[in-house]
Amino acid sequence: MKYRMLGDSDLKISEISLGSWLTYGVGVGADAARSCLEAAFEVGINFIDTANVYGGGAAETFLGEALAGRARDEYVLATKAFFPMDDQNKGLSRGQIVKQLDDSLARLRTDYVDLYQCHRYDWEVPLEETMEALTEAVESGKVRFIGFSEWPAERIQAALDLTGVTKFVSSQPQYSLLWREPEDEVIPVCAANGISQIVWSPLAQGVLSGKYLPVVAAPGGTRATSEEMGGYMDRLMQPKVLEAVQKLKPIAAEAGLSLAQFSLAWVLREPNVASTIIGASRPEQVRENAAAAGVVVDPALFARAEAIAAAGLEN
Repeated sequence: MKYRMLGDSDLKISEISLGSWLTYGVGVGADAARSCLEAAFEVGINFIDTANVYGGGAAETFLGEALAGRARDEYVLATKAFFPMDDQNKGLSRGQIVKQLDDSLARLRTDYVDLYQCHRYDWEVPLEETMEALTEAVESGKVRFIGFSEWPAERIQAALDLTGVTKFVSSQPQYSLLWREPEDEVIPVCAANGISQIVWSPLAQGVLSGKYLPVVAAPGGTRATSEEMGGYMDRLMQPKVLEAVQKLKPIAAEAGLSLAQFSLAWVLREPNVASTIIGASRPEQVRENAAAAGVVVDPALFARAEAIAAAGLEN
């Protein structure tokens, strides 16, 4: 495993990190989830990402139980707040940040989280209120560093322009060979201001593993057929996109990698990326994906892959 510094923080995190959306505490049995977590530690993964809303708190509860016997300084723990926990509890007001942070800490069975992230931007709360509340959370010792997920570049800059508040060290965007939007504005403003990317969906919800074929219906039990995805993957499941993905397999093979490993290595080629989050339901998936850390790939192979992926996404 290789490690990178997270923005202007003192956190050194693994290039591959373990996430818990649609998996732990929800879609994956406890024994399988524990096996994945143990495999993650065995291969050197030290960064664990979750959120209060994952499974309505179930993912945090699982992690709190599973990590209870492990020394707290052996891992870097991140969670998030914003999305509704119920009709009354949502958003990033001062009151909600205080409540949701305390609730997360209780479920996670820890006194602090290393990284507390705004899961989205809250357009209904003044930015100053959110940033002041996050600053108070850091000053209280319950949070070490703060980050955000899927904030527009101009809101990132607005937060940076505030004085007297704690600065962000991380951004969590969707980023992959099939979704390169962060390159336009988010990565440049972050790179200029000591903020690293922690990427979600680097395998485009499994599409970049190559398991979905253009002329074959998606297998039952996969994310493409899950109710939770609610059409989220429709853009990715188009025949033209899936055909392009199949064309990427020989390129990955030239690099001596599986397509999943190649796709993760492509994300990690970006210097502003500190880590890329994987989801796993089996320990062997963790081990395969972790092998993408630190690999060196000929940039010409990445360029060929980018051209194929772009062609597949054209209307």
